Amino acid sequence: MVNEDSIRALLRHGEALDVEFKGEARKAIPDSAIVAEIVAMANTSGGTLLIGVEDDGTVSGARPRHGTETHPIRVQTMIRNNTVPPIDTRASLIPSGDGVVLAIEVDRMASICATRGGKCLRRVLRGPGDPETVPYYPHEHSVRGSALSDMDFSAHRVAGATWDELDPLEFQRMRGLIPELGGERRLLELPDRELAKALRLVETLEHHLVPTYAGLLLVGRQGALESFLPTHGVRFQVIDQRGDVRANEVFRGPLIMVVEQLMDRFVARNEEREVLVGMVRLPVPDYSPEGYREAVLNALLHRQYAEKHDVYIQWHADHIAIANPGGFPEGITPQNVLTHEPRPRNARLMEACRRVGLVEQVARGVDKIYRGQVSYGRPIPDYSRSDSTGVRLLLRGGGASLEFAALVYEQERAQTPLTLDHILVLNLLLHERRTDADAVARLIQKGMAEARATLESLVERGFVEATGERKGRAYHMASAIYRRLGEPGGYVRAHGIDPLRQEALVLEYVRAHGKVTRGDVMALCSLTEGQAKALLQRLRSKHDEFQLRGAKRGAHYIWASEERQSP
Repeated sequence: MVNEDSIRALLRHGEALDVEFKGEARKAIPDSAIVAEIVAMANTSGGTLLIGVEDDGTVSGARPRHGTETHPIRVQTMIRNNTVPPIDTRASLIPSGDGVVLAIEVDRMASICATRGGKCLRRVLRGPGDPETVPYYPHEHSVRGSALSDMDFSAHRVAGATWDELDPLEFQRMRGLIPELGGERRLLELPDRELAKALRLVETLEHHLVPTYAGLLLVGRQGALESFLPTHGVRFQVIDQRGDVRANEVFRGPLIMVVEQLMDRFVARNEEREVLVGMVRLPVPDYSPEGYREAVLNALLHRQYAEKHDVYIQWHADHIAIANPGGFPEGITPQNVLTHEPRPRNARLMEACRRVGLVEQVARGVDKIYRGQVSYGRPIPDYSRSDSTGVRLLLRGGGASLEFAALVYEQERAQTPLTLDHILVLNLLLHERRTDADAVARLIQKGMAEARATLESLVERGFVEATGERKGRAYHMASAIYRRLGEPGGYVRAHGIDPLRQEALVLEYVRAHGKVTRGDVMALCSLTEGQAKALLQRLRSKHDEFQLRGAKRGAHYIWASEERQSP
C-alpha cells in the first residue's frame, strides 16, 4: 500500500493514466466523483486516486468525510456498494506536506465494471501528463473478454485486513478436520502462518501477510467477516405447512464453523426409519446426510460473494430448498449439471477446501446429491428454478421406498454395486413404470448410445425387461424386481397386456356395450392414444364386421352383425 515516500514520488511525477489528483481546497469531492474515477481506473490498468491534491501537485488536504474524521474502511465500503460488480480498493490516510492525503488504490478488474447508476468509464491519455476519464462504449469491450463468472473473487487479498483478522481457533478446527475427512496430513505439521501460506489463504505484501477472501472465509474472525465481507451470510429457516416461519437463524461465521452448525440443525430434524436386509438393519433417513452436506457446500463454495444476498436453506414439511446468489457458472445448466466438467467460481477457496478434505478430490459433489436422493427411491434433485440470479435446489423428502433402498444396499453388499445411472433408471421405472432410450438420455444427461448401453446393462443383470423393436424399444422392471419390491401386481401393469389379449378385450367390450371409442380402448388396455389408434386399425383390417361410425368426437366402432340384429 502507498506510504508517505510513495506519495512524494507520485506528486513529483504528476498525473498519469494510473494516477489522478482531486483537490478539495474549494469544496469536498462528492462520493459519485470518487466512484467514477475508481471505475475508470479499474476498467483500464488500475491506479491510485489521491484526494486532497490539486492538479499541480500541491497538497491542500483531504476534507473529513465522516463527521470530523475519515474512516478508510468506510470509504472502501462506499465504493464497493456503488459499483457493479463490486470493486475492492485499498484506502489509507497519508500525512504529506500541508495536509492529509486520502489515497485510494484499485487493481485492474478482470471484467468490465460500472457505477451502480450504470456509468461505464475508462482512462485515456490525450497527451503526456494529460489523462482523462471518458465513457467506455460497448463496442470497445471486446478486448477485455473475461466474464464476471470467470473471476476468482476468493483469490483477491482483503484490502485493509491484517494477519490479526484470522482466528487461531479456526486453524485448530481446520486441523481437526484433516484426519477425519482424509485431507493432506502433512498440513498438520505446519504452524498457523505456514499453513495459511500452503493453502494460499494469505499473500505477502511489503513483508506482511495479508488475508485473501478465501482465508477470511475459512479461518477469519466473525467480526472481520462482518466488516470486510458483509455479503457473507447463511439463513436457516424452518417453514410449516401454512408457510409460517418457525425458526430463522442467521450464520455469518467462518465456513467450517457454519457447515458444522448447519449439519447440527439437519441432524436434529432428519428422522429415520429402518428396513431389515438379512440380519442388518438399514437406516433410511428422510434426507441423505451426505447429499445434504454436499448441497450446502456447493451453495457456500460456488456462490457469488459480490452479491448482497444470503444463502438460504429452507426446511419445509416435505422438502428442503437451498438457494445461493449467482447463477450457474458459464456453460452449466440444470440439463447438464450432472455431466458438465467442474467450473468452480471461487477456485482458490475450492482448492483449499479440497486439500483440507472438506470437498472430494474429483469435485463431483453433484453426483452425491443425486445418489442421496434416488438411492432411497425419491424424486431426483430439482434445479429447474435456477436462473442467472441464483442456483436453487429442491430436495424432496416424504416417504421413501424402504424396499428400493434395501435393493440398492444389497447390490453394494454383494460387491456388485449399481452405478448412479443404473439407480437413476430404476428409480424412474419405480415411479413411471415404463421408459425408453430418449427419456433415459435426458435423465442421465448423456447421449443416446450411453442411454441404450445403460438400459441393456440392466437387462443383462436381470433388473429390466425390454419389449418392441430397437427403435420403439420400451423398458420396464423385471418381474423378480417387482416381487423384491413387494409389488408383484406392478409387473402386469408395467408389462402390459399382450396384443392378442388386447384385441380380445376390445371385441368383448364392443359386443357387451354395442360400441367402443378410442378413449374406451385407452382406459381398457392402459394404452396411449397412438397405441389405441393402432389397435383399432388392426382390428378393422382383421374383421370386416368391426366398422367405424361417426367422425371426430363422435367417432366410435361397432360390430356390424350385432347392429343388423338389433330392433
